[in-house]
Amino acid sequence: MNHSTGHGVGLEVHEEPGVRSANGEPLEEGDVITVEPGLYLMGFGGVRVEDTGMVTARGFENFTSITRSIDPTDYL
Repeated sequence: MNHSTGHGVGLEVHEEPGVRSANGEPLEEGDVITVEPGLYLMGFGGVRVEDTGMVTARGFENFTSITRSIDPTDYL
């Protein structure tokens, strides 16, 4: 499956910059982007887990606050 790792978010839900190695353009401070790696199994389907955040001078400020765990008790 050919999907990018993420994309920009603005007035539209899918905008530039594209978050992919072939993009060639560096992300800039203030860019709001998604990071949504996917796992796909041919002939079966797939899943993408998405975070949204902003590029900052210190790195990435994640706006997504959901717990990520395989332990169901972490969600209680």
